[in-house]
Amino acid sequence: MTDAPRSCFDRPAFTSRVVPVIVLTDAAQAVPLAHALLEGGVDVMEITLRHGSALAAIEAVARAVPQMHVGAGTVTRVADVQRVIDAGASFALSPGCTEALVQAVRAARLPFIPGVMTPSEVLAAREHGFTLMKLFPAAQAGGLAMLQALGAPIPDVQFCPTGGVSAATLASFLALPNVAMVGGSWLTPADALAQGDWARIGGLAREATELAFQGLDRAANP
Repeated sequence: MTDAPRSCFDRPAFTSRVVPVIVLTDAAQAVPLAHALLEGGVDVMEITLRHGSALAAIEAVARAVPQMHVGAGTVTRVADVQRVIDAGASFALSPGCTEALVQAVRAARLPFIPGVMTPSEVLAAREHGFTLMKLFPAAQAGGLAMLQALGAPIPDVQFCPTGGVSAATLASFLALPNVAMVGGSWLTPADALAQGDWARIGGLAREATELAFQGLDRAANP
């Protein structure tokens, strides 16, 4: 029996409810970073296409750390889709959602989390078949209040709020029934990356994992 072909509507298979949003300027940092995150209970990383080393970093993790679900972030152009697939990304995220991007990820069968900011954008993405979306930038879009407001009229959509989420607000976001996960850059501070301080990053990942469980417990026992 063969596995069913994956779809752009498939949800990524990672278990962590916290998605580190990462900007790497040196691809050599990718593998030790992946191990540090895994030691902290985080089995996913979003390596953003904001630096020329991103594709090499994705490829390094995909080859050397198969237990890490490595995704590509800041996918904004059709050409990005095949590039991240070739690098080994298992899913992609975008700050937005265009017709061309939807067609590209659908043709490539790449699991994709589109970005939205307004109710109209949520409805448009749902019309394309997506039920998991990235609320971005979450703080500027209204944060917790916006997600609560979206929950009643659009209950069949879940979100990954990103942008302005921190350790202080993580549990509150995950306590909402329409939040599947959160994204944030606080787990991989630039100075820790520059210094190769993997112990610090592992500690931040462990803290985030514990806070995520607190949020999920609040959701289960409101």
